[in-house]
Amino acid sequence: MANYLKMPKKQQVLALLDLGWSYRRIESETGIRRETVSRYAALRRANAAKAFPGSEAPSDAPDRGISESPPSNPATVFPGSEANPAKTFAGSRHAAARYHDTICEKRDAGLSVQRIWQDLVEEFGYGASYESVKRYLRSLPVPRRPVGVFLSAPGDEGQADFFQGAPTLDTTTGQWKRPWVFRLTLSHSRHGYEEAVWDQRLETFLRLHERAFHDLGGVPRVVKHDNLGAAVVRACLYDPDTHVVYAAFCQHWGFTSLPTRPRSPQENGKQERSGGYVKDNALKGRRFDSLDAHNAHLRHWNRTIARLRIHGTTRRQVWTHFLETDQPALQRLAATPFPLFASGTRTVHADGHIEVAGAFYPVPASCLGRRVRAEWDTTLVRIFDVDTLVAVHARVAAGLFAPAPFQGRSTDPTTRQRAFIERLLGRCALVGAPLRQWAEAALAARGIRAIRLIQGVLALTRRHPRERVLHAATLALTHQRFRYKELARLAAGPSAAPTRSLVTDDPVIRSMTDYHLELFR
Repeated sequence: MANYLKMPKKQQVLALLDLGWSYRRIESETGIRRETVSRYAALRRANAAKAFPGSEAPSDAPDRGISESPPSNPATVFPGSEANPAKTFAGSRHAAARYHDTICEKRDAGLSVQRIWQDLVEEFGYGASYESVKRYLRSLPVPRRPVGVFLSAPGDEGQADFFQGAPTLDTTTGQWKRPWVFRLTLSHSRHGYEEAVWDQRLETFLRLHERAFHDLGGVPRVVKHDNLGAAVVRACLYDPDTHVVYAAFCQHWGFTSLPTRPRSPQENGKQERSGGYVKDNALKGRRFDSLDAHNAHLRHWNRTIARLRIHGTTRRQVWTHFLETDQPALQRLAATPFPLFASGTRTVHADGHIEVAGAFYPVPASCLGRRVRAEWDTTLVRIFDVDTLVAVHARVAAGLFAPAPFQGRSTDPTTRQRAFIERLLGRCALVGAPLRQWAEAALAARGIRAIRLIQGVLALTRRHPRERVLHAATLALTHQRFRYKELARLAAGPSAAPTRSLVTDDPVIRSMTDYHLELFR
């Protein structure tokens, strides 16, 4: 049965073809099959070719003349047209072929397919769809770039990473989970150490290193890792920031941490391949009833299979190769485990303290308002201004204030206040004994309100001579005066206004002999 479209649909298809839409896009927008659209496109091209007599199609030809079968007279191509015009119209899978060099250049530059299509439309007036560019790119061979071979000397390098292990029952929750398997692989002999853990916290990461070093019998000079969160604070192509604790751990064990470049797994390729070998050979298709069973299986597999295999690259038995080359070249183990500590930055509060684990620790006044770095463990808190150690305190319980260096072990606030008062009295004694005696009397008379009073009187020594201040303190103590304005007036001395005295000899003053008693009668 012939398949034909009604006039509105036909006009819609012809209009979309004039816009350069692809068959796929027309089908998705209108629901008309691509085969039907292609026949209307062929009819449109045939009607447009009026080069020879009799080639025109009658204008009143019924729509039902268009059927699913191929045209009865395919030789309706006008002179000069291509032999296979079906591969040249807009929207076909070869519509982007004429821009092959431009597309390849932009693809090699790392541009997305969407960006390539946008550039083609803007630069060349490309009329085909975005999907046509996608289909053309899929037909092109994938460019391959050569990758160098990373060779390592014996004992020189180890590569560390995590991957997910086999399903294991968590005995604490009763749930089945996939633990993280840590793997440290020596790059020269391919011998390694693996262990399953539940988390990737910093402490877990460091202790896994230590157990791996003890199992291998030494420490490699470089440990490469894939920008793990426990080792790298901020990943960067040129200068990544290493975690402070991990940097101290590397210094303690005598190796260098080397993060790989972001999204460059080939730099850690030996570990990537060995991790895949562990997953496929040791863990795939297995389940374990506990984490201990998981690790017991890994240790047994390493002893009986992994280390006894002939490696495909070195062509040597892994264990023999390790004993002959890597193990003698490894560095010696550290004498003691790494003393784990926590680290963080803190802002010094206005009261001269920082907060660490809910407790408060004093910092020198020169650091007020600044950011300092704190390192703490179970016993001590160390505070650094940039790289300079400025304070060391013993840990105190949360909510308490650690004593300042000039105080005793007590953290009672009243003791801190008395210590401050003693400092003020000591400064008064340096000025002179009369000032200290006055200050002690002021404290006895006014109590805690005398602290600011004493500070103000000490400030008078910067504006007046020491002798004047001591004289004022002596007078104030004699008359029991304990107000700042009175001490300030006494220290300033007598007023500069002229003194007035009685005058007995003056022309306007009569002599006493000139006065008689009768004058007052």
